[in-house]
Amino acid sequence: MPRLSGKLCLVTGAARGIGAAIAEAFVSEGARTVLTDIDEAAGAATAARLRMPFHRLDVRSEADWGAIAALYPEVDVVVNNAGITGFEGGVVPHDPEKASLATWRAVIAVNLDGVFLGCRYAIGAMKARGTGSIINLSSRSGQVGIPGAAAYAASKAGVRNHSKTVALYCAEQGWAIRCNSIHPGAILTPMWEPMLGTGPERAARIAEFVADTPLRRFGTPEEVAALAVLLASDEATYITGAELTIDGGLLAGTAARP
Repeated sequence: MPRLSGKLCLVTGAARGIGAAIAEAFVSEGARTVLTDIDEAAGAATAARLRMPFHRLDVRSEADWGAIAALYPEVDVVVNNAGITGFEGGVVPHDPEKASLATWRAVIAVNLDGVFLGCRYAIGAMKARGTGSIINLSSRSGQVGIPGAAAYAASKAGVRNHSKTVALYCAEQGWAIRCNSIHPGAILTPMWEPMLGTGPERAARIAEFVADTPLRRFGTPEEVAALAVLLASDEATYITGAELTIDGGLLAGTAARP
């Protein structure tokens, strides 16, 4: 039997990249999966390919989340995946000296406020049955400092800690509502394309970006999706408040250095 058979799942930022891979994996495991994104064209196209519903959702908007709650008052799994880097054009560093307050606030609004609102919706949609799984996409950048990605690192650290807070709160209420965070490292998604390029130097740039990764390669969205399937499934009913790192061994290697 498929691992998510009979479950209703909602994924934010599902138009492409990790979100799309998670949605596809959920569908392949038997879940009815609702795809949401601010990009209506790409989101609708992905949903049509999977033959699943799509709704425009700006994760920063309480009104948008209220509309989702009206459509889906009960849900089994919520994946808070939508996020932005704050890099202009994907390549300009966002360091703590020169970052603008406007960009800082924009990143926090999507990456952290969006997760807060998504968790709040999930709790409300799960508590009547007292069970469910909330999966928040944090990042390796939420576990260490990143000099050129100040807002992104801060927001993802917030996601990491808020996930634990939600897990503890739900347990205190006596609900079997689990909340965990996934921390990807370098995953080859469209976000990386401006930095990698398409010319003959692409292979060299890829090698440069993964030089410090023990497995010496980028991860794939499908590998992250496999972890999300586990957390969404009934195989993980004793996992809550956990942070699961998927980074090719990068943090393990960093911790081992003198």
